[in-house]
Amino acid sequence: MTVEKVDRHDVFVPTDKGSDELKGGATQLPASRIELLVMLDGKATLAEIIARFPDRKPDDILRDAQILADAGQIEMARPGLDVDIDFSYFFGNKPAAKPSREVVQRAEQEAEAGTSTLSLNGYYVSIARRAAEKKVPSAPGGKYSVLAIDDDPELLRLLRFLMMGEGFVASTAGNREEIVAALRKLPSPDAILLDVMMPQANGFDVLSSIRRHPVLRNIPVIMLTAKATREDVMRGLVGGADGYITKPFDPDVLVAGVRAVLGLY
Repeated sequence: MTVEKVDRHDVFVPTDKGSDELKGGATQLPASRIELLVMLDGKATLAEIIARFPDRKPDDILRDAQILADAGQIEMARPGLDVDIDFSYFFGNKPAAKPSREVVQRAEQEAEAGTSTLSLNGYYVSIARRAAEKKVPSAPGGKYSVLAIDDDPELLRLLRFLMMGEGFVASTAGNREEIVAALRKLPSPDAILLDVMMPQANGFDVLSSIRRHPVLRNIPVIMLTAKATREDVMRGLVGGADGYITKPFDPDVLVAGVRAVLGLY
């Protein structure tokens, strides 16, 4: 659907191409357009979305919407369409989000085609901003270092094993004291994987502290969390996260995200 000129009263949804930008593990879109993609749910008008960004000029948001429309990453919502952009997921005893008809049809087609990687038990968000240029590694031997922050010891062991297997120097922190010690240690990590829900620390607060710190503020941070609502994704991206990946995650997608924020693609 071609959109010659977007209007404040228009309602949009991401196309498959737009959704791929949010789920592919890497993106070259600027933060403002990623944020807009997250907010477009097929229900709110652009005017309503503009009202949620009092610090941004309405014309800038409309321009971003026009650029996304011209690139085929969003389309006008069709009346009566059951929209579900898959920003939620479920596992264990958490109820599943109701998928759209398009999602169900695509899943059925993939299942019939025998796609072995098809996941029918949930949905995920996978966003990582591709660095403009390759970062210089800080660890000895020219290797990149990754710090994983999470309160789950088993997950930390998995992340450490995964990162080391990909050639990174890996370190972990599981509580407030370990987080402070890890961030004080030099050289600083080249990238950080950061959980949100921890008993002794809130990941969003840790992110805010990192972004205010004169030494740490430029370190790429990927939120790796079970919090997957639009509000949480927006909070992470607006707070300065370079990526947002929800649990349960695909290890290959996580590695792709880390490589993207380090400029290794």
